[in-house]
Amino acid sequence: MNSPESAAESTAAAPICSAKGCRADAVWVLAWNNPKLHTPERRKTWLACEEHREHLSSFLGVRGFLKDVVTLTEWESGESGADSP
Repeated sequence: MNSPESAAESTAAAPICSAKGCRADAVWVLAWNNPKLHTPERRKTWLACEEHREHLSSFLGVRGFLKDVVTLTEWESGESGADSP
């Protein structure tokens, strides 16, 4: 039987979407940087669920910040070719 503490810990450890108010599991990693603030190789990340991937990508893309969009699994395995988060 799972105790409430262990269930809460496993839920808290699961990556969630970066969209405001969203608590869905993250599926995508949006790698970005602001060229006015960051060196060209630096990558910041936002996480996205299926529902918010397009919205968050558009937000970053219209500003020229979006560099890459990969699955969370791909990012965690290091297959994306980008630096680790």
